[in-house]
Amino acid sequence: MTTEIFETFEELGLNEDILKAVLEMGFTKPSPIQAQGIPAVMQGSDVIGQAQTGTGKTAAFGIPVLERIDTSNNAVQALILCPTRELAVQVSEELGRLAKYMRGVRIEAIYGGDSIDRQIRSLKKGVHIVVGTPGRVMDHMERKTLKFNEVRMMVLDEADEMLDMGFREDIESILADMPEDRQTILFSATMSKPIMSITKRFLNDPVLIKVVRNELTNQNIEQVYFEVKPQAKVEVMTRLIDMHHIKSLLVFCNTKRKVDEIVEDLQLRGYASEGIHGDLRQQQRSNVMSKFKAGVTTILVATDVAARGIDVSGLDGVINYDIPMDEEYYVHRIGRTGRAGMSGKAFSLVARDEKYRLKSIEGYTKVKIEKGVIPSFEDIVGVRKARFVETISTSIKESSDQELYNDVLEMLHHSGFTTEQIVGAMAKQIMGVQKNEYADSNLAWEERRNDRREGGNERFGRGERREGGSRFEKGGDRRDGGSRFGGDRSTDRYAPRGERGADRGERRQSAPEAGMTRLFLSLGRKDHIMPKDIVGAIAGEANIPGKTIGAIDIYDKFTFVDVPERDARAVLRAMDGNTIKGKPVQIDIAK
Repeated sequence: MTTEIFETFEELGLNEDILKAVLEMGFTKPSPIQAQGIPAVMQGSDVIGQAQTGTGKTAAFGIPVLERIDTSNNAVQALILCPTRELAVQVSEELGRLAKYMRGVRIEAIYGGDSIDRQIRSLKKGVHIVVGTPGRVMDHMERKTLKFNEVRMMVLDEADEMLDMGFREDIESILADMPEDRQTILFSATMSKPIMSITKRFLNDPVLIKVVRNELTNQNIEQVYFEVKPQAKVEVMTRLIDMHHIKSLLVFCNTKRKVDEIVEDLQLRGYASEGIHGDLRQQQRSNVMSKFKAGVTTILVATDVAARGIDVSGLDGVINYDIPMDEEYYVHRIGRTGRAGMSGKAFSLVARDEKYRLKSIEGYTKVKIEKGVIPSFEDIVGVRKARFVETISTSIKESSDQELYNDVLEMLHHSGFTTEQIVGAMAKQIMGVQKNEYADSNLAWEERRNDRREGGNERFGRGERREGGSRFEKGGDRRDGGSRFGGDRSTDRYAPRGERGADRGERRQSAPEAGMTRLFLSLGRKDHIMPKDIVGAIAGEANIPGKTIGAIDIYDKFTFVDVPERDARAVLRAMDGNTIKGKPVQIDIAK
């Protein structure tokens, strides 16, 4: 394979129609992953690309895919797998823009939440490129509505994310159904053991292309963290927004519930905000994104999984409301700002029990994240005053009908108010700054040994306080038969870390391994759930890597699952009142 480094897209020898579209999209110089990846893929090699969202990897595989499409053949010639529907839609739209001047190229995105009947009709008409999520692709395979016998290229995009969401079995089934002479391209932010296992089994002498870590952590991003009491995070966030005059912001949370709570708090404070997470229907997601891209909404609050595939540019900043469980997520998050040579801000709100995760992120990225000072209430009032004066000054200078309102001051004087009172009242109303319970408080936690229990259960935040007693004691009897753990004792075993034992009863009689907590789920084999469903639900909802989930024992009417102790409460909060495969599930620490 050539090691030549290409400085422009013209040097890559692209089809004239594709090159025209690329230049029209504003791309002039290939990104590192594009400069290395496009030639390797176009030469026909299997390729492993280690790169994150925002490095231009869609074009790195999308351009070569389009180059090889034969429009005279109506069969599916390329399949691209993505972890989420948002990313599938984004990739299909990006391919559509790249193929703008190519005649006859048909691209279809297939994913859950969209009408499968409409997808079947589209596939029957003939599609050249299918972009889909593993679950929906498997549905079409089982229905015989998607055939791979003429697929030339197979792309796994965000492969690590798909594995973390529990799609490994689906991916392997899809790959096994592909023609042996296909070309396979895999993109992943990390090269974990499961990823390497797939590459060894399904890729043929692949070329490895890696965007090194110092290219991932953009030097244009100002990274600062703030030590914040959990209950004061929203207050600190709004102060940072005001202080830095942030007009376009992406806020990351670890759970769907927290997304909804933050959006509600921000809207009550007058901030134009919307949330996006897995519970929204596709039409709702599209509406939220349309408003954010149009500037109607200035703050978008999202979980990591829902944010995969969100294509937004020109962000002023990113705020980590919750510190991510995985270091790679931090890199993905802050990479949303500071793009295309622009500067950006990445603020992290760190509660006491999140400090260790911040240290892990610093060690991983090799970047020292500076500690910031929380702006005071007086700071925010001062900033708002300055902007108010600037706004009024501009209005006076530029207004053409100012005389229509000049008598307002005299009218108020007649009501007995002084000029100072009038201006002060107008400034307060327009500026919208109201004193609240946090105005005179210290919002940062202090590094002291004797206040670790400060605030009691308040560290869970508003709406996350767990009531006393077992959750299974509420709302009637949830037991199976005469025993809470009644039913057939035969189990299905799932141990991602190789804990599969010869004796099926051995694990149940022993305690969880050190550092793990065993949870009880109210669904079992009778509910037709599988280990991958549980891993996908917990990893997606609680935003923890699927590979950290331990043994899963599925009984007829209930299930035991081991999760890391540090993540147990996050899992309980995220899964409380949630569903698995559309069935409501109750979850608690196993007795």
